[in-house]
Amino acid sequence: MSLRAPGEILPAGLSTGIGHLPHYDPGEAVEFVLRHSPRLPSAPALPARSRREGMIAQAAAGIAGVTVDDLGALHIDHGALDPDAPLLDTEFRGDAFVGLRAFLTAVADRVGPLKVSTTGPITLGLALHEAGIDAELAFRIAGTVVRQRSAALTAHVLRRVPQAQLVLFLDEPAMGMLSEPGFPIAPSEGVDLVSGALAVVEAIAVTGLHCCTTADYRLLMSVGPRILSVPVRAEVSAHAGLFGDFLERGGWMAWGAVPTDGPVGTTVDRLWRRLALLGRGLVEDGLDPQLLLAHSIITPTCGLAQHGVTQAELVMELTSAVAERLQKQAAGFPFSVGV
Repeated sequence: MSLRAPGEILPAGLSTGIGHLPHYDPGEAVEFVLRHSPRLPSAPALPARSRREGMIAQAAAGIAGVTVDDLGALHIDHGALDPDAPLLDTEFRGDAFVGLRAFLTAVADRVGPLKVSTTGPITLGLALHEAGIDAELAFRIAGTVVRQRSAALTAHVLRRVPQAQLVLFLDEPAMGMLSEPGFPIAPSEGVDLVSGALAVVEAIAVTGLHCCTTADYRLLMSVGPRILSVPVRAEVSAHAGLFGDFLERGGWMAWGAVPTDGPVGTTVDRLWRRLALLGRGLVEDGLDPQLLLAHSIITPTCGLAQHGVTQAELVMELTSAVAERLQKQAAGFPFSVGV
């Protein structure tokens, strides 16, 4: 199966963010995004401004029978739950989407690629189940909601920025638990939910899947994203054939090369060396080095909502610096691990 999507191929050496930022002011957040990732800016969510912009709270906005309070907690009216009900606020006017609206206003004249994200159905379904909804109903609602929101978000963005090349990511940290014993749904059900949400928009957007937790890479790829976003981890090098096949079918890797859960240092050297060693391992196991270099994007491991603004600045500066080195390497191979 080809992963080719409409629109021109993304340029090499891109960097981008993962969505959530620590800013309170939407204008400052958008300026931050455009300054640090001008080639592939990512619409921010701002949970520090409003808890309704948190990952789960934003995903639950507009679901029949679910309300979100000022602290971002979900409250369930079981009698009003309806898996076939239309999603409310498909124009993204509510308090959960202030960051998105500010971003789209700022990039209204953009011609190049831009990135937006929404929470995936496995992560949303698990949150609904933990809020008290029966598992089967929770994941059924989540699948319907994410398909509707993905379609609405794509249509909304392309109305606001019609000349842009749209990249839409599903954020699925819970997909890392999909193969664990006792997870509320089977892996095959989870794959169907995520692939169904991506399929809704793949004709008009470049689709991506972000999973910042340890996961079964084969399951992640099986849902059919054009871009797979995963952290830089040593175990990736054991799956060179799997990643090589994905890239050869037109896939891209978004490497979470800058940690967001611990110290990152103040220079790019260690981060680049870690990525380069991973790349060399993949190449030595048969992955095409030119393809790997040309089809890689650099990101932080996860969002930056838990960081201060100064820390977020450093993370994104390092992300850009790693991407610049990658872009220079794309003119020649193999990976150099020197600094």
